[in-house]
Amino acid sequence: MLSLACLAGLRLWPHAPLSDQVGGSVAVLARDGSLMRLTLAPDQQFRLWVRLDQMAPGLVDSVLLYEDRRFRWHPGVNPVALMRSAWHTASGGRRQGGSTVTMQLARRLYRLDTRRVSGKLLQIGAALWLEARYSKNEILEAYLNTAPYGANIEGVEAASLIYFRKQAQALTMAESLTLAVIPQNPVKRIASRGRNPELQAARDRLWRIWLSRHPQDARPHAPDALLALPAQGRANLPFVAPHLTDMLLAQSSAGVNEIHTTVDVRMQRTLERVIRGYIQSHADVGIRNASALLLDAGSMEVRAVVGSANYRDASIEGQVNGTLAKRSPGSTLKPFIYAMALDQGLLHPKTVLKDAPTSFGPFTPENFDGEFVGPVTAQDALIRSRNIPAVSVAARLNHPNLYSFLQLNQISKLESESHYGLALVLGGGEVTMEELARLYSLLPNGGLIRPLAYTREQARENDLTLRDHPPTPILSEEAAFITLDMLRQTPRPDSGMPARPAVAWKTGTSWGFRDAWTAGVFGRHVLVVWVGQFDGASNPAFIGIQAAAPLFLRMVDALRAERLDPGDLAQRISPNLREVEVCAATGGLPDALCPVRTRTWFIAGKSPIQTSNLHQAVWVDARTGQRLCGPNPQAHPHAKRIVLERWGSDMQRLFRQAGLPRRSAGPDDCASGVGPVADAQGRADSAPTITAPLRGVSYVLRTRHAQALTLRAEAAAGVQALYWFADDALIARVAPGESVSWMPPQARRYTLRVVDDQGRAESRELNVELSP
Repeated sequence: MLSLACLAGLRLWPHAPLSDQVGGSVAVLARDGSLMRLTLAPDQQFRLWVRLDQMAPGLVDSVLLYEDRRFRWHPGVNPVALMRSAWHTASGGRRQGGSTVTMQLARRLYRLDTRRVSGKLLQIGAALWLEARYSKNEILEAYLNTAPYGANIEGVEAASLIYFRKQAQALTMAESLTLAVIPQNPVKRIASRGRNPELQAARDRLWRIWLSRHPQDARPHAPDALLALPAQGRANLPFVAPHLTDMLLAQSSAGVNEIHTTVDVRMQRTLERVIRGYIQSHADVGIRNASALLLDAGSMEVRAVVGSANYRDASIEGQVNGTLAKRSPGSTLKPFIYAMALDQGLLHPKTVLKDAPTSFGPFTPENFDGEFVGPVTAQDALIRSRNIPAVSVAARLNHPNLYSFLQLNQISKLESESHYGLALVLGGGEVTMEELARLYSLLPNGGLIRPLAYTREQARENDLTLRDHPPTPILSEEAAFITLDMLRQTPRPDSGMPARPAVAWKTGTSWGFRDAWTAGVFGRHVLVVWVGQFDGASNPAFIGIQAAAPLFLRMVDALRAERLDPGDLAQRISPNLREVEVCAATGGLPDALCPVRTRTWFIAGKSPIQTSNLHQAVWVDARTGQRLCGPNPQAHPHAKRIVLERWGSDMQRLFRQAGLPRRSAGPDDCASGVGPVADAQGRADSAPTITAPLRGVSYVLRTRHAQALTLRAEAAAGVQALYWFADDALIARVAPGESVSWMPPQARRYTLRVVDDQGRAESRELNVELSP
């Protein structure tokens, strides 16, 4: 009774698990369980501890049949086996092992030299101690996790991943038999894997024993049990997505031996292959590096991360993870300006905006090509990446504006809003590729912001968090849908036509040609691509549409060619969305004079609604073109009715510069009048627009070499004269768009006003300072 009490006390007394006595490797696994990377344990061994129930049952049975058939019944030592082993050794016969599984575990845990009698006695004592302290399952689990599998490979999980590229729970019967026989003689049995005669003979013997014990299970395993296995080795261990695995290993907690990522290895290798080929074919223009991130928008799980073109290339700082670097995004933020404008009722896709020289206070943006196209629809302004309309729209945003929008989306390390001003629209801030991918995921997800997941654990935590705290929409479902639809109309640079199947994408180029971007949505995926250099060096080749877009589209095409894109996310059309007919020239509701009409998306209760006033019907003499006041057959037998477009003076000038002048109706001398004129957006009663001097700027005039200030304003169609006033004093009378020079008489604050010949006015405060 005393001995039983002592044994019970030993078993129940608190003790550390056996897994604490050995360090472990870390295996990084893809979403399908395949190995991406395997690290060394602190003692430079490949060793991964897994629970007994995470091992294939056939493997556990095979090991016990081969190593210790009476494991479940002996106290840690098998006296009969020990005596038989000693007799064979003493008599000079074939050596036979007498060590039980528990004794083998004791030798490996305590590093015992069992070639001498003293060592063997220590091993027996240690085995009895282990049996007293731990259960049979704990001992068997520890043995299977420390058994030698050749070189510095220990344990069935590490051996399974290295030799068969799968986890131990997924082993087939043939693979289980192979791993069961290796520990007895690992040096000989892994010397030549596959057709190794030593390995094959040992496995055949074990298979016959297994059949004798499991005759009822022979049929399902017989076909593959004795196949020669194409086992792998340490030399060609996978090293997939090294930038991502570096990051996850650095973030992992102590004691973690497996990291289950969300990476799709086929997608990862496809992106790596496309980047490698693209870099090789564009080396002549200095393109040497690129990064890419692929995201499943439905689950927000990251499917591929390519941090650089070549992880091992020190000349491009290849070990830097480009997906985490802060870079100027160029124009890739423009879609969200238009999305917010849709939500705030500022425009719809066919709203006509003005692409003309414009100043926004001290900020005077230009288009990338240095040209101006005049009137342009919001959709065309977005897909053609026109800067002036985008800045103009951003200047009208309120609650949120672009800066607040980025804050809501948790863009990190933003400076103050005043630091950027409207330059933020054109890439004045910095974002990471990860942040940009999260922004673009708003569009297929109906405006909902959700966190990214790199691992299965992160995805599970995100799901639980969102279940308890549903995300707040950053954009409306309707605005997200329309913005995605607009981006799908972007023509491919290789065909000049929108991609089919549809791809919604946008390019960006940072100031100084340092970063070329393309970000977009295809199927259920968000893909972001960057081309540049990590040191920020400039290269004229780093232009979004020329450098990043072709790479982006090659990746999309490759993924689709390999059937790795399952198709679009299901997106419902909100009941608040309508398709309405508008006048193509203005985006307003068509009046009777509108000659060309088109259809556009319209958000009920939000989208701007007004009737187009751009077109004017006038009567002219068909022979001379002279303006007439009406169809009087007796006085004017050749009267003809024509429809003219009444553009403002700035638009008229752009048309003339493009060689496409618009005919003007001229002054209205008819008693009946012709109604109000319209601006570039088809709005009537437009006041003049002051283009110089700039708003919010102080002018310093030198007393010795004083230079006059330039005043200039544009006006709506039909305006013939503009009148400039400084406070109440008339300065000059000029034509719309014509400059006038003015010398302020003294240093002080002035109120400048410009009034057109129809009484409409705009004013601007001007502070003048004098300097010697």
